[in-house]
Amino acid sequence: MSKVIITAAICGAEVTRQQQPALPIAARELAAEARRAVEAGAAIIHLHVRRDDGSPTQDLETFRHAMRAIRDVCDPLPIIQPSTGGAVGMSADERLQPVRLNPEMATLDCGTVNFGEEIFVNDLPLMRHFAREMAARDILPELECFDISHILSAQRLWEEGLLNGHKHFDLVLGIPGALDASAASLVEMVRRTGPDATWTAAAVGRHQTSVTLMALAMGGHVRVGFEDNIYLSKGVRADSNARFVERVVRIARETGREPATPDEARAILGIAPDRADRLSL
Repeated sequence: MSKVIITAAICGAEVTRQQQPALPIAARELAAEARRAVEAGAAIIHLHVRRDDGSPTQDLETFRHAMRAIRDVCDPLPIIQPSTGGAVGMSADERLQPVRLNPEMATLDCGTVNFGEEIFVNDLPLMRHFAREMAARDILPELECFDISHILSAQRLWEEGLLNGHKHFDLVLGIPGALDASAASLVEMVRRTGPDATWTAAAVGRHQTSVTLMALAMGGHVRVGFEDNIYLSKGVRADSNARFVERVVRIARETGREPATPDEARAILGIAPDRADRLSL
């Protein structure tokens, strides 16, 4: 069986300290959480950053400090994947700031979606702009899709020549207002990505474990962490993102799949082994 790439989404933009006392906010806290997640088996750290008061930001220097701190404490070095989604209501230029740090990989949201009570705007001009900026810096986009139509929009960018290199999707299920976290939804999304693509599945709240099981059985990759879910079981908060990673590793091994190391993940995703040397930190 193929190796499974585990992404740890360690912070997010929505969860608060009141909801999850273990939420990392400061750079040193993000680094410590990243280290624990990597030691547990994660190969990718999906990164959001916060101000001191816990509010979300896409500030370049805040990302720089966090990414530098993660680099300094993690061995092996994971793929540090900053979000360009940021938080609902941020401008495109604000959201795009972390690509100036030349990460190996970054998210590229592929469509506008109802996001709970709000609207997360990602029109085609914005998507094209983000794709061009990432291509110019040799950053692999993770094509984040909340709906089947988003996959079709990503394919359109590909046909327009705005995407190159390996094609990797992040299929996010269970967001209120977007596609549900059913087996039928995941199967159809995977079918739409095409045979030449790889994909990661993520789901919010109580759906995280069931979608993880489906993704592992289907040969896909998995994202877990505080951004999507804070409970290990009903009413039981996780004390670290590593707890979710440990559970994925345990289940994956039961199905004959080993967690990919960061370098193995780079090989699967077509990222050059020395690409991390170009981080501008």
